Amino acid sequence: MSHVFPTLCKSLPALLIAMLALDASAADPIRIQQLQRCGDLLETKKQTFCLRVKGLQPGARQVRLNGVALADKQLSGEGEDLRLQLETDGKKSGPLVLEQQGRQSNPVWLSLASSHVVAATADEVAKNMDGLTSYVDLISLVIEEDYDGAKQAQRLAEKYGAKVVGMIPPLNTYQLRLKAKNLDERDATVLRLGGEVSVDAVVIEESGAEKSIETDADKAPAKDNQEWASNRFLDAVNFYQRRLQRETGGLKTHPVRIGVIERDVDFDSPDFSDYIGDNCRSDSKRLCLYARDADKPSGHGTTVSGILAAAWDKGGNSGFLRGLDDVGPGFDVIVARDSDAGITANIAASVNLVEDGVRVLNWSWGIHRVGAIDVNGDPIDSLVRSGIAMSGYEELLEEFFLWLREEHPDVVVVNSAGNGSSFSGRDEYRLPSSFVTDQLFVVGGHQRSNKDVPVKDPAYATKRKASNIDMRVDITAAACVHASTAKADEEGDVHCGTSYATPLVAGLLAAMLSINPELEPDQLRMLLRRSAMTIGEEYDFEPTEGDDLTAPILPSERANELNNPDVGHSARLDMYKALDLTVQSLDRVR
Repeated sequence: MSHVFPTLCKSLPALLIAMLALDASAADPIRIQQLQRCGDLLETKKQTFCLRVKGLQPGARQVRLNGVALADKQLSGEGEDLRLQLETDGKKSGPLVLEQQGRQSNPVWLSLASSHVVAATADEVAKNMDGLTSYVDLISLVIEEDYDGAKQAQRLAEKYGAKVVGMIPPLNTYQLRLKAKNLDERDATVLRLGGEVSVDAVVIEESGAEKSIETDADKAPAKDNQEWASNRFLDAVNFYQRRLQRETGGLKTHPVRIGVIERDVDFDSPDFSDYIGDNCRSDSKRLCLYARDADKPSGHGTTVSGILAAAWDKGGNSGFLRGLDDVGPGFDVIVARDSDAGITANIAASVNLVEDGVRVLNWSWGIHRVGAIDVNGDPIDSLVRSGIAMSGYEELLEEFFLWLREEHPDVVVVNSAGNGSSFSGRDEYRLPSSFVTDQLFVVGGHQRSNKDVPVKDPAYATKRKASNIDMRVDITAAACVHASTAKADEEGDVHCGTSYATPLVAGLLAAMLSINPELEPDQLRMLLRRSAMTIGEEYDFEPTEGDDLTAPILPSERANELNNPDVGHSARLDMYKALDLTVQSLDRVR
């Protein structure tokens, strides 16, 4: 017995370590569900971030930004709600991860850029005359470019008894909290502010009255229907892997950063579980995904992001860029929206992402003006906004695209055409798809037809009934996709909408830029349209019976062949041919 006690003592440390490891493995996973600026949003040197974290246990925890551990005192709070203090000198935007007892959280992109706006609480909104939920005391001012925006916003705030609470400095836009107690008081102040010489526009936020995602209510195709075949998805992945194989002297690829304006992604889904932690970039060739965590895999953000980044052969989604891992340059997919302050928050997040190096922005969102009608002449009742709100959004979007053209002319924005069975390009009806700029690509949706014809035949695919149409749509892509699942090897539900066609184009553009980063937006559009297959009937440039799904293919997009059979048809995405033409573009004399 005398030898038992010393032996037991020697075994205790190992037992304790094993027990701690067992406790850690049994504990809930750490998931960052929210990360956004809080406190004084006008402060840029010392920034405060509020986090909502699930799965943390009492005790020590560590936070890392860009792989570097931050001081313990910078993170405060207990339970789910934490606050992070950061002095920005010497730091740059990047992935933030929490760690405790060997468990790591999902990586979330923390932007140190300065554009942030405040969302209204439930007590700070009211129904307007159109029955839409509208912010009562929060508005944004777009200041004329000849004025110092910060000074003018502060002057106007003092004049009207308001307070500056948010800003988008690159767009000379500042958010004010008014003293208004109801919509009548707000509208009276807005009218006076709109008359100020230094004010270009007043942005009124309307959100919360309906779901934030425009739904496609049309019947989904069968689960075994290979929708992506209509865009030669697998052919494109195979071409990229084979043509760019480094071991065989393939082409050099270049890293590309993609921004996705969505709320969150479910990291507990098998499609995304291997993105946990902060060591993703240790493999320079793999895709990295940064996002807040969602509670379930069926959400809009999870599905949209999955089309770019989901793991393959897990039973759910399959990410196009993830399929390029072995030979790719190491794509970064950043899913971010910051606050839930509607369209203004979408623009603020987009500005931050561009300043953080994003080259391709995915906008799977859009809004219609109250009174917009569909192709049958019936009113649209999904994602509508009042005329006064649309006017403000239009001015804000105009400032965004002007800034993009002047400061970041190589960035492209890919926007969904919408699911209102309406017209995507009418200025008074649809935003942002009605803007005409080389840097905005508008994507419509199609689905597989029931005809047994070759993939290049125009009848291989047919317009998705709910998809918006017209000349402003650049190209159509498959609108239906399998959603991610909670368990491996399950078959996900089919989700449909132009929201899911959009990331197919965004991912393809990112892949094209990874091959030839010198391509400019107009050249990217030319390659997309030159490579496109066709859909629908030829209509000789005159729309007939709703067949004008996209801008018609022109002779100039078919080597100036007037009699080319594609001329006059709408354009359907060909991912394989677009990559092939991109490789060929490397040999062209500039």
